[in-house]
Parts: sequence; C-alpha cells; structure tokens
Amino acid sequence: MALHPRAGQPAVAADLTNIAQLVSAYFVNEVDPRNRAQKVKFGTSGHRGCAFDSSFNEAHILAISQALVAYREEQGITGPLLLGRDTHALSEAAYMTALEVFIGNGIEVHIQTDDGYTPTPVVSHAILRYNRNRSDGLCDGVVITPSHNPPTDGGFKYNPPHGGPADTNATRTIEKYANALLSSQLMGVNAVTYAEARASDKLKQVDWRKDYIESLDDVIDMSAIAAANLRIGVDAMGGAGASYWALIAEHYKLNIDVHNADVDASFRFMTLDKDGKIRMDCSSPYAMASLVKLRNDYDIALGNDPDYDRHGIVTPTHGLMNPNHYLAVAIDYLCSHRTWSKELAIGKTLVSSAMIDRVVNNYQRPLREMPVGFKWFAPELFAGTTAFGGEESAGASFLDKEGQPWSTDKDGIILALLAAEICAKTGKNPSQYYDGLCEEYGTAYYRRIDVTSSAEMNAGFAGIRGYKLKLTELAGDEVTAIMTKAPANDAIIGGVKVTTANGWFAARPSGTEPVYKIYCESFVSEAHLDELAEQAQQLVTSWLQA
Repeated sequence: MALHPRAGQPAVAADLTNIAQLVSAYFVNEVDPRNRAQKVKFGTSGHRGCAFDSSFNEAHILAISQALVAYREEQGITGPLLLGRDTHALSEAAYMTALEVFIGNGIEVHIQTDDGYTPTPVVSHAILRYNRNRSDGLCDGVVITPSHNPPTDGGFKYNPPHGGPADTNATRTIEKYANALLSSQLMGVNAVTYAEARASDKLKQVDWRKDYIESLDDVIDMSAIAAANLRIGVDAMGGAGASYWALIAEHYKLNIDVHNADVDASFRFMTLDKDGKIRMDCSSPYAMASLVKLRNDYDIALGNDPDYDRHGIVTPTHGLMNPNHYLAVAIDYLCSHRTWSKELAIGKTLVSSAMIDRVVNNYQRPLREMPVGFKWFAPELFAGTTAFGGEESAGASFLDKEGQPWSTDKDGIILALLAAEICAKTGKNPSQYYDGLCEEYGTAYYRRIDVTSSAEMNAGFAGIRGYKLKLTELAGDEVTAIMTKAPANDAIIGGVKVTTANGWFAARPSGTEPVYKIYCESFVSEAHLDELAEQAQQLVTSWLQA
C-alpha cells in the first residue's frame, strides 16, 4: 500500500474527528441486525467498530454487556467484574452503558478511584491479584478500548478469571448471545439509569493504579534504573496510562520527561500514520515521529498506545526499534538475567522473527509458536509454564522475578521499563544489544506487506490446505515446512506459513479491513528478502485464485 504524502507529519484541524458528532452517533444511530457489517463480531482483540458506521453504538454495548452477564452465569463466575476504559471518546460512552447493564443485573463492579482511566495490563494484573489463593468468587474484567485504532473507533474486550484475553469459545458464545439480543430489539436487557448505577452500593472504587505502580519492583529492577540515572523520555500518547508515568518517576526517583500526557479524545497532538490517518500505534515510525525526533535528548525513549498493551522503544542510535528486534532482545536479556526455571517456555507468534528461535535455542528452552492473538499465551502465562509471550505487533508480557504471573494480557508498561533496565544493567541500549545478537546469530531482514484485498479473497485463506500445496523451493532454498496450524498447539492459524533453512514467509487476512498481510524474513540479504517477498506474493495470489 502506498505511503501517504503526509505520513509522519503533525495532524491539522482537517484531520480531526468531530467528537460531539461521534458521541451523538453512538447514542442516536440505529443498528440493523440483518446487516452483517453492523453485527457484534469478536476478533483477536474483542469487538471493534465505529459509531458513524453503526458498528459500535449503544445497542451493541447493551447487547454485549447483557450477553456477558449470561456468560458469567453459565461459567459460575460470581465475583466482581473489574471495568476499565481508555481515552477514546467512544470508550467513555460505552463505559457508561456497560455500567448501567452490569449494575442493573446485580453484579458488583469495581472501577478505578477518581474515575481514572485504566490500562489493559492493569486490569489483568488486578484480576490476578484479586483471584490469588481463591477457589470461588473469582473476578473477571472488561476493558473498553479499540487499542491503537483511530479516534473514531470503539472497542470492548473481555478478560476471564485467568486475566488474559478471552478464548474463541468464550467470545463466540458472547457474540452469539449479543446478536440474538440485537435481533430481538434488546428484549431481555436489564439496565438502570447511569445515575442509579453511580449511586449503587454494588459499585466499588479501587486504586488499581497505586497497587500496580508500587508492585513494579516485583517484575522490573527499578532500583537499577534509578541508580543509573538514565534520561528517559515517554510519549504517553494521551492514553489510559498517561498519569502513571509521572507517578512512576516520583515513586522510584526516576528521571522521566513525559510528553502528551493530557487526554484529548481527538488526539490532535499525533503525527499521521502511514495511510494519513491519526492512529496511536507506538510501533509505527510515522505515528511515533515526534518522539523519534527527540531521541538524542534521552538515553532511552518509550511510547505506549491508548490502552497501554503495546510498547514502542526509541534509541538515540537507531530511532524506533522494529518490534521483532526488541522481542529478541527482551527474551535474550530475561533468559540471562532472571532465575526462572529452565523448563519454562518462551512463546512467540507464528509471524514473529526467527531470530527469537535462535535465541531461545541457545538457552535450551522450549519454544511455543502460536497463532496470532495474545489469547493463546494467556493460559500458559497464568499457569506459569511459559515465562514470556510476545507478538510481532509490539505486545508482550512475562513472569515476575519469582516466576509468578504478573499480567496475562499484553503489558506495554513493563516492556517499556525493561528497555530502561537493559540500559542500566548492560550499558547498552536495546538497539546496540540487538546488533550483538546479529553478530552472534546472523542478520535478520524482515518485512510486512499489506496487500489490498476483498472480503471474498480474505475468505479464501480458509480453503488453503498445506498438504495440497506442491511447493518444494522458495527463493532458491528447499522448503522445510508448510503450515496452516501452529506448531505449539495445532490451532488453525487462519493463513499459511512456508519455511526454509534461510527464511520464511507467512500470509493471513486482516480481520478488520480489506487487506491481507504477508510477513517475510531472510537471514541471507536484503536482495534475498526481495526475492522471497516477490515469490510469496505470487504464490498467495495463485492460491487464493485457485
């Protein structure tokens, strides 16, 4: 897809969303349950949509919330529901709607004191702490967020008692119930007024922010960061954790400059992403352009998306790190600086760099290669059998120093702070650390390509069968494997991956837009990567047209 001519440039008035119109559309626009585009649909990160398109409106949240009430009853979940939200405009509106339904159904709901915003990992961490040593009365949680999506979007995610994203069985059930409620014109939805919900004794305020910040030393060597007196820059991106950074600096005596800490639902302070849209993606060099410009002012600079489940790492030597590079660095560092049992596995998604495979093999740890979606890592992090789970899209979490689960959802805060710990303990920034990995294991050339597609073409991925593909050679190398299922758990990956001794490619459809993604990596050269990518695109096109 072509790069927008204003990518990386500051947003101007014409780029901004009219927030009043957006919120009005949430409450006013009617939903047609016969229209597939307006149904409830849970992807890898919950239900997402836009009020202008009638895909994220009050009716959706009334239906999803009531469906979740029914699901909790089926599962015997009787403890409180922890409700968090990020700083998108529709998150505020949906938060009010969800609260009306949950309180209306007699559920005890916990929220952040002072009506503060709550990052996704903080909700996950709070679920784990509440449920520790409990066998019944377990809590679960909801985070209302579309993650890094544009200001027009809304999102609703469910985290069951293990603290991580709900699995497919749970989301399919909730989706089915919610769409049935939409089709019945919301008959069966129990809700009170917002004023009644706020006044209810079922509503409890808890200071998760304080608990999370004061526990950070359990998972990160905060004293080492303080002792190194690092100059740290943070782009808070006006997100749910914007207020956390100043408190972290104060509590641990760190030298942190925080940029864009004020909440503004239009996100007018952003630079435009590659397609010219405002998108708070901390893994994008275009969305992170303002922090990248300041890289020489800091020993390490860090960014997070609005719900703080992603991380962006900026170094003075290299600028914004490729997320794959940082995952490999984080894994190598943690394997050598934590006393975790050797039996604990390292998890990666199927489309993450093979550099990770080489690092993990060096430490003789099991590698768990999963489909895309952090939900696959959550149960294993919760059980303490996987020490680290990471996605190529800049999301990861890991066990604490004692090998206990810290968060079973992606945690952009601890991944950002880990970068500072690496600087403090090794004297090298993460980019320099990655250069050392390349010297040891070879240079990895990685690329992701977004190919314009259609709903029909994307549906064609479901028909690809690895055993039917007569492919023996890829970019001059013998094909070693063709996969449509993940090696770790035999789960369908929704696409295909082809590997050789010197490279690989994977292709899978987007769940939110008419594109499919091709991921390629070569350990030979940039030219070999070009050859691999070209052949991959030709192969995928032929398979989808077959």
